[in-house]
Amino acid sequence: MVTGPSPSQRQAARAVVWTVNVGLPREVVWRGRTIRSGIWKSPVVGVVAVSGVNLEGDGQADRRAHGGPDKAVYAYAAEDERWWSEELGVEVGPASFGENLTTAGLDLNDAVVGERWQVSGVLLQVTQPRIPCYKLGIRMGDDEFPVRFAAARRPGVYLRILQEGTLQAGDEIDVVERPAHGFRAVDVANIYYGNHRRAADLLDVAELAPSWHTWASGVLGRPDHGRSAICAPRGGTGA
Repeated sequence: MVTGPSPSQRQAARAVVWTVNVGLPREVVWRGRTIRSGIWKSPVVGVVAVSGVNLEGDGQADRRAHGGPDKAVYAYAAEDERWWSEELGVEVGPASFGENLTTAGLDLNDAVVGERWQVSGVLLQVTQPRIPCYKLGIRMGDDEFPVRFAAARRPGVYLRILQEGTLQAGDEIDVVERPAHGFRAVDVANIYYGNHRRAADLLDVAELAPSWHTWASGVLGRPDHGRSAICAPRGGTGA
């Protein structure tokens, strides 16, 4: 069983929403095709409503593959963006990965599937890691970037909205509940890219997005437990 530090250990520093980022879908030309995507987001000032499956002012281009209740909010850490700045040799700032919440002071690579965040009046729950699709490559100007992102194992986390409300930049993130199973979102990514024989572990994590249970069941029913392509169950980036 995977275990991790307690919420108090993970929040030795004050955990906050660094920026709130939203954006509506736009069209871009990629490889001669017109692609519509909501991955381009920008920080906003002031209070933002969080309800249904979205933040106010935000949107996804294709709800069949992106967004929805289990990918309602995407969070990425400012600390990981600083790591990418050093890795790439260019400034990687808030919203660079299409995240809705850029966090600070919280190690998202230790986020447990099912843990709950109280952010002002909003209650969120971690559901899964981000598995990148080609749209992240378009956003970063590098078709190979999704492979690099996957290899870095800094996926960020998707969250479902358990309690609607409002939030804004500067709000504290309080991890109010953390399941005892200790199974982290990054562990899901490790199974997806690595040893598929551990897919059975995913079936025991009730809080995990149901699409991952479907994926795991399918993998376990196949004779070939080989490596997957970079494409999440029922979609990729939430864009």
